Formats: sequence, structure tokens, C-alpha cells
Amino acid sequence: MPLNNRLKEYRARLGVNQQEMGELVGASRQTISQIERGDYSPSVVLALKIAKACGVTVEDIFTFEEDQ
Repeated sequence: MPLNNRLKEYRARLGVNQQEMGELVGASRQTISQIERGDYSPSVVLALKIAKACGVTVEDIFTFEEDQ
């Protein structure tokens, strides 16, 4: 059940690095890195914080693909 994301793209639009994004949403740089790589699925609360920081909806950043 992969959760795809465009976090790196939206983070670049904001002009912030992983550390700064983490500070904006109350997460570590490592967590932001793991999300961007697809190694970690954020909680609903963290996904909402990320979307709010980017000024978009959760669906703009995260997409879910069901197993075929």
C-alpha cells in the first residue's frame, strides 16, 4: 500500500531545506527525509501540518495507491 508524495517538490517551492521544514511542522529533519524517500508514512496530524505549511491540501502532496 504505497503512499506516494510530492513533499520534496513542495518544500523546494517554499525554498526551505529539510531541517527548516521539520521545524515548521514539528518534526525532525530525518523524518522529513524519510517521508520524501517513501520510507515513512506520516501520521494524519503530521500530513495535515505539512500541507498547511505548504499552503495546499493533503491530497496535493500525498496520494495513495492500493495494491492491485
